[in-house]
This record gives sequence, C-alpha cells and structure tokens, in this order.
Amino acid sequence: MVTATQADRPATTRSRAAALRELALVVGLYVAYSATRLAVGGQWGAAREHADQLLRVERDLHLDVELWLNTIVTPVTWLAVPSSYWYATMHFVVTPAVLVLLYRKHPVLYRPARTALMAATLVALLGYYFFPTAPPRLVGGGYVDTLSATSQYGWWPSAAEAAAGGGSVTNQVAAMPSMHVGWALWVSIVLAALARRWWLKVLAFGYVATTTSVVVLTANHWVLDAVAGVVLVGACWVVASRAHRPPPASTQAPVHDLRRPLDEVDDGRTLAAS
Repeated sequence: MVTATQADRPATTRSRAAALRELALVVGLYVAYSATRLAVGGQWGAAREHADQLLRVERDLHLDVELWLNTIVTPVTWLAVPSSYWYATMHFVVTPAVLVLLYRKHPVLYRPARTALMAATLVALLGYYFFPTAPPRLVGGGYVDTLSATSQYGWWPSAAEAAAGGGSVTNQVAAMPSMHVGWALWVSIVLAALARRWWLKVLAFGYVATTTSVVVLTANHWVLDAVAGVVLVGACWVVASRAHRPPPASTQAPVHDLRRPLDEVDDGRTLAAS
C-alpha cells in the first residue's frame, strides 16, 4: 500500500529540482556579472570616452539634467540620504523578493517574467563588456558622488575607501544600460500585473519613476543609460510574453495583459465579459 507521503514524493522531488534549476540560473548570472566586471576593469579610457559621447548626445537633445539635479539634491541631507539608501538597497532587495513571490504564488507569470529578466540582464552584460561607460560621478566636471557624500549615514564606502578597493564589489564602468532602471521597470510591470485596480497599476510604475530619478540625481547614471534600460527590459518582456503565450485553445489570458487581474489567470478562470 502506497501512503500519501510516498505518493507525494515524486512531485516534491520535481519541485525541488525546479527550484534548484532556478537558483542555478541566478548564480550563473552573478558569475557572468563578476566575470564581466573583471574583464572591463582596465578599460577606463574607453569608459570615459563613451561617457563623453553620451553627454554630447544628451546636450544635443537637451536631456543633460544630471549635473543640475545632482548639485541641487546632494547638499540637502533629508533628500540625499534617502536617495542613497534607495540606490544602495532597493535594487538588490525588491527584485529578488518579487521574483521569489512569483515563483511561489504566480507560476503563470513567473515563466515569462523570469525569462525577460534573465535575457535583459545578459544583454546588459554584453553592453558593459563592449561599451563600458563611466557614470557621471567618475568623470569630474562638478558631479558629486552622493553616496560618498552621505557615507557617514550608511554602510557604503566613501570615495576614498572605494578607490582603495571598497567599491570592488561593483562594476564601476557598468553605466550603459542602467539595470537599476531596467530591473525597476521589470518590478513595476510585475506589480501592475498583480494589481486588481487601475490606480494600483498606475501606482506600480512609481517605483521605476523613483528609481530613475535616484540613479540620475546621485550621479550614478546618465539619462540615456536609463532610457536604454527601459527599452531593453521592455523589449525583452514583450518577446518573453509572446514566447510563453498559451496556445490559442487555452483558457488562460495572455500573461502580459495588465488589464486582467493575475489571480484570475492563476486560478484558471477567464473573464467571460472580456
């Protein structure tokens, strides 16, 4: 006689194998990032030239607001400190948390969302390797490293400590595209898909709007870096959604249709009135 526990064991094993596979993808992505950081570590000359090229384009398009925002916000402690915490924390906490939430609660959306996130990040790594770009804070010209200026309020290093090796955990010339903004857009899209009311869907995009403002005013990214991050993740989301679209006979709604509450998709129900 087979007990319930024994019968459930194969399913449990499959579930663990799937979880390990997803974890391996994340670890592999981090290894790729680390390898890219090491590979471009000595390309400072190219990174500075690329930054100058971006700034010239921004000036032609009247988008060069980085210095203006940076010099206004950095001296204002009550604005600079929260901005620094947002930049140093949200990117590394919110994105993994949302990914885990999707994996555990919303598998229908998880598959295309994970594919979009991984694909966009891999493409960004290629960008860091072939087009290393220095952020505003490293090119001089009056830009202030807001995180260094507020280091006494947080755990991140000052400019002197970063120069001595404290900044070695990050790729210092990985400005283009901005995956702080790209990942924030990914989170906003997911939150909008999970939201049931239209105003919550709109509010979800406040996350990427805030992140975009923060990366620019702290002198960590150029405006065009943010634009590139949005375009990259948006394109990967569309492609991944189509790749994971159910067959025409399926009763499931397209996973990227933000007009439908996601819990109705996950429960297998459809909106007859749509």
